[in-house]
Amino acid sequence: MTTGVRERAPTKQELAAALKRARERTLRLVEPLTDEQLVAQVSPIMSPLVWDLAHIGWFEELWLIRRIAGGEPPLERFDDIYDAFQHPRSERSTLPILTPPEARAYLDSVRDRALRALEAVQLHESDPLLRDGYVYGLVLQHELQHQETMLQTLQLSGVSYAVPSHPAHLEAEAPSRSEDVFVPAGPFTLGNDDQPWAYDNEQPAHVVEVPAFWIEREPVTNERFAEFVEDGGYRERRYWSDDGWDWLRKDRVAAPLYWQRVPAGWERLRFGRWEPVPSTEPVRHISFYEAEALAAWAGKRLPAEAEWEKTAKSVSFDRRGEVWEWTSSAFTGYPGFKAFPYDEYSEVFFGDEYRVLRGGSWATDPLVARITFRNWDYPQRRQLFSGVRLAADA
Repeated sequence: MTTGVRERAPTKQELAAALKRARERTLRLVEPLTDEQLVAQVSPIMSPLVWDLAHIGWFEELWLIRRIAGGEPPLERFDDIYDAFQHPRSERSTLPILTPPEARAYLDSVRDRALRALEAVQLHESDPLLRDGYVYGLVLQHELQHQETMLQTLQLSGVSYAVPSHPAHLEAEAPSRSEDVFVPAGPFTLGNDDQPWAYDNEQPAHVVEVPAFWIEREPVTNERFAEFVEDGGYRERRYWSDDGWDWLRKDRVAAPLYWQRVPAGWERLRFGRWEPVPSTEPVRHISFYEAEALAAWAGKRLPAEAEWEKTAKSVSFDRRGEVWEWTSSAFTGYPGFKAFPYDEYSEVFFGDEYRVLRGGSWATDPLVARITFRNWDYPQRRQLFSGVRLAADA
């Protein structure tokens, strides 16, 4: 299972294999952790890791057993405890959640039932949940996205944790100044009608006119962001929006999250270990407000998400997928948007409160990191593996 247009619908064997791959990765992620680490509430903006584990199972049971196979619901309390809309993350450690051994057993039980149901189900075209195995793609992507969320929690916790090595392309030298790429004016198709597992907020595909613009080929590196810091970027009011300046003063922000200044320069805390900040790596763990201020300092701006997608579809776009990249766009529905398969995935978040990020990060599974995928979060959030690529008017 990879991104891109598929020539045929996946077989049941391929669906089962993809689900197995995701589950193995989830279990490897938590295998080194103690029960104490799994139940800890390390931040009010993140769930205990054991909640994420059981929630993955609950979501799978909801869609692959109850909705598709007509199975009986779990204990009634699970629909309260593990529905993400019932309780904010800050409260979840106080709920009667499953223990780590219970959560693992629940995952195994649900998966066994889901695979038995898969053997009997007909993947027919008349049901939109079953067309091209859509509901299985929904459950699969949900688990893969929670893996990245769990890595964010681990990073916030300060626990010493051995993360996978970076792919070779992440170690490559980046230029100290990124080349500007000219993208000419003209129409292009924004969104996705081709990939059958695309989310509702990526659809419908529609033609938009985009004026000419410039965009940097590389995302902003740590070295360049450090120049912004050293040049007083966090002290200069003129670079910040009103909301950004209020946030900076309230939270006393003076550098990217996890950075600290030492006599030799800058260090960062990465999964429990202090290390020198790698100069050529894209900066990460910055908020929308910081990205916006950096752009003002550089005499540029953030790209709109239509500009970002047009570039990614039409010209060489280096180091995509290393960090989520903030855009200037608020999270809204495309013209003709229809919620599917449930309103709460996208529609309840539409409005000016959230900003869109594009591209994926080193922690994002390739199945999720398609060009049209739209991530979103509050502009003050920094737990994301988030950076920025700068643009300018032509």
